[in-house]
Amino acid sequence: MLTPLAFPEHHGGHDVAGAWFPFVGLSMFLLVLLLAAAVLAYLWRTGRLGRLTQLVRPGPEQEAKRVLAERFARGDLSSEEFMERASVLNWTPGSESYPAQRQRRVKR
Repeated sequence: MLTPLAFPEHHGGHDVAGAWFPFVGLSMFLLVLLLAAAVLAYLWRTGRLGRLTQLVRPGPEQEAKRVLAERFARGDLSSEEFMERASVLNWTPGSESYPAQRQRRVKR
């Protein structure tokens, strides 16, 4: 004859085996979050995350600063013309970086 003590999951009308399910679900959720954080940290450390953020286009003012700096670097503009045009953009070169394509060197 089967007694309630023979099947602990039915003891007292409570599902003892299902009592662990919320903890298993929470553990899996935290494991997924930890895995996502580890992947993001790896991508950031190797410099690959920066390439993903470059998909966003810079604003027109940032683009103008970049073009102006490139033209000055090529020698298309004299230093006076460069400074005059930078002042029109309300930009003091050297006080902030323009959105240049910076690439981090990946250590291998």
